[in-house]
Amino acid sequence: MKTQVQTRKKINVRQMAIIGMLSAISIMLSMTPLGFIPIGPIDATIMHIPVIIGSIIEGPVVGGIIGFIFGFTSFIRAITMPKPTSFIFMNPFISILPRVIMGIVSFYVYKGVFKIMKKTSVAGAFSGLIGSLINTFGVLGMVYFLYAQRYVEAIGGDTSTAGAVILGIATTNGIPEAIVGALVVSGVVAILKKSKK
Repeated sequence: MKTQVQTRKKINVRQMAIIGMLSAISIMLSMTPLGFIPIGPIDATIMHIPVIIGSIIEGPVVGGIIGFIFGFTSFIRAITMPKPTSFIFMNPFISILPRVIMGIVSFYVYKGVFKIMKKTSVAGAFSGLIGSLINTFGVLGMVYFLYAQRYVEAIGGDTSTAGAVILGIATTNGIPEAIVGALVVSGVVAILKKSKK
């Protein structure tokens, strides 16, 4: 009985340490230029990658918590350092909800693909890809439903084609981010899973 309690405590402490460490990395990436990788004329963000890694390594609850912290950071940043488009992230349905969903779903994508392929790197790549797409299309999908014209107006686009403008942004940013997510998550998870054995 004593050993069971100690084991539970160790697992909880480990998970809390992972949450703290990966959340700190995510926050640091969002506050500095390190969170962006230039790919041609656009910048692919990697701020969501710690959420996916945490989810795969420690499960959907941990992934959801790190996703919440990442989203909450976006929410606070929008309020304290406003820009013309910050109003979208002041809505928790945009800043927080897609990031929590990403943190939960990434674990199940990894588990499902690993069950079929039996390869950590392949499962990690799929999870990184899908998690990244959930982040991009989740955020911009909510923007489309809630603020389409106001958002496009704020970025100086043609409000009569708001849907096309938002889809264009989602595709232009989403695809490179998904590729970067797949590569980074695959490599990091393969190393972390080996070290856990």
